[in-house]
Amino acid sequence: MKISCICIGQTQDKEFKLIQNEYLDRLKHYASFEMIEIPNIKKAKNLTEEQLKNKEAELFEKHLNNNDIVALLDNHGKAYTSEKFAQQIEQWRFQGKNLVFLIGGAYGFANTIIQRANQKVSLSPMTFTHQMVRMIFLEQLYRAHTILKGEKYHH
Repeated sequence: MKISCICIGQTQDKEFKLIQNEYLDRLKHYASFEMIEIPNIKKAKNLTEEQLKNKEAELFEKHLNNNDIVALLDNHGKAYTSEKFAQQIEQWRFQGKNLVFLIGGAYGFANTIIQRANQKVSLSPMTFTHQMVRMIFLEQLYRAHTILKGEKYHH
């Protein structure tokens, strides 16, 4: 199973980028993982929220295959403990499909993407910057893999 995270925009903050790269490097030992950063929509301020979400959806769709398991990172999604998230990753792995996590833009996801998703996953009911979400998500994905391997990182 290949795991991907597709997100709108790039991480600009150097410290966040360093932490993000640290977890990307750690994940290599556990899973085939790819982080895909879609460029921000040009002239987004000239678009309505719906138009912007629809343009972002078009870009997401270019990276999705029909048989992918798609999980949206959304603060209104299902909340997991780290252990339960690890179990969910394992259940998805048994399906033998690629797993794709999406981090949307400032206004969330277009209806077409919401309908395409298999699940919404919440990292917290709070709102974080997209740069922070990437960092937190990568840490939790790494943690999930160490839990599954019974390694001491979690405790």
